[in-house]
Amino acid sequence: MLHAPATPTLPELLLRPWRDDDAEALIAAYRDPVLRRSTRAPVTTAAEARRFLAAAHRDWVDGNRFCFAVLEPHPAGETLVAQVIVKHVTEGGADAEVGYWTAAPARGRGVAPHALVAVTDWAFARFAALRRLDLLHQIDNPASCRVAEKAGYLFQEVLPARPPFPRDGHRHARECPARSGC
Repeated sequence: MLHAPATPTLPELLLRPWRDDDAEALIAAYRDPVLRRSTRAPVTTAAEARRFLAAAHRDWVDGNRFCFAVLEPHPAGETLVAQVIVKHVTEGGADAEVGYWTAAPARGRGVAPHALVAVTDWAFARFAALRRLDLLHQIDNPASCRVAEKAGYLFQEVLPARPPFPRDGHRHARECPARSGC
């Protein structure tokens, strides 16, 4: 489990691998039409949730994709607020990709960049050969540009549209910081 400690303006976040008992919270997050529109595989039923969670478990075992549920703790328990992922990890590979989504009630509160910084630091510490992480998004998503910037991902280039993405995109990148021994 990773922790993104609270700051004066940001909540504490807990990042952990998805668990089977996250199915209901996952389905609830995907009730948001914005989230459903921005994903190729929305999770709207218990069967889809089981498939999503099984795939997330397999990906951890395979070691090439690491999907974290992002939770905000509170006295009554924890609330699912986002997901962050490190993907396209290869043995000895110098680059990989990050992605995220934020549940509707958590948008605009700084949750996504806060979680992204935590998972970025984790990835650079965990994978010795990793030198760069990319964050890709469609060009018509200015909120993702702001998240990338707040998390230290610098704009690199415009990417041409290619299936399954119907619009041009942006690539932002964050290099491994020298202090971590990369």
